Amino acid sequence: MKAHVSSILLGVQDMERSKRFYTEGLGWKIAQDYGVSVFFAPDGGSPVGFYGREGLAEQVGTSPAGSGFSGLVLTYVVRTEARIDEVMAEAEKAGATILKPAGPLPWGGYGGSFADPDGYIWSLGYSAQGENQPYAE
Repeated sequence: MKAHVSSILLGVQDMERSKRFYTEGLGWKIAQDYGVSVFFAPDGGSPVGFYGREGLAEQVGTSPAGSGFSGLVLTYVVRTEARIDEVMAEAEKAGATILKPAGPLPWGGYGGSFADPDGYIWSLGYSAQGENQPYAE
């Protein structure tokens, strides 16, 4: 696995409040607004977006409350389902805790998630439907 972040998703309590903060408050431009998630124009770096906190926690297999979920998920997008399986195996072998085993995702892609030894959550994803995705590899 390369030292690369495909996108940064922040789990938020109130989508509209967060949109106002980042767009009106900080001047960020929305690149895509999917309703359940929002992504901003990356300005040359990794895309940053947010997702409803409870939905994001459910997607990666953890609780939205307490110390189990900080509200931050680092995503790693690859070009094949097989690579998801390989990276999940590499992470587990390295000592990661598998939060959600690799498999089909509700939105049609394929992925899984794990926590590193410090508890930082990585969500791995693949989708044949996406174009111009921020591939990590």
